[in-house]
Amino acid sequence: MKRLKEKWGITSNFQFIIILIVFSVTGSLAVWVAKPILELVGLDKSAVNPWVFWPIRIAIIFPIYQVMIVVIGALFGQFKFFWAFEKKMLVRLGFKRFKD
Repeated sequence: MKRLKEKWGITSNFQFIIILIVFSVTGSLAVWVAKPILELVGLDKSAVNPWVFWPIRIAIIFPIYQVMIVVIGALFGQFKFFWAFEKKMLVRLGFKRFKD
């Protein structure tokens, strides 16, 4: 826990717990939101080959998660942390304009 707090630049245990809660809520919510989107597109797990279904599902969940992490982080009062986290992720994906 201490190493993560140092890496993330946070000092309080309360902030650390809030950040972990945001990560868990966002992950669960992104997966939950992806299901109706897949149904809307017409992709059903039983009707599509798993080698096709899972990459498409992950490709749909990923951008949903990226937006939701910032929004939910802001709702929990951690916008600054999650916006910095998101910018770092976008730079790693090749979006150079988000580089500090």
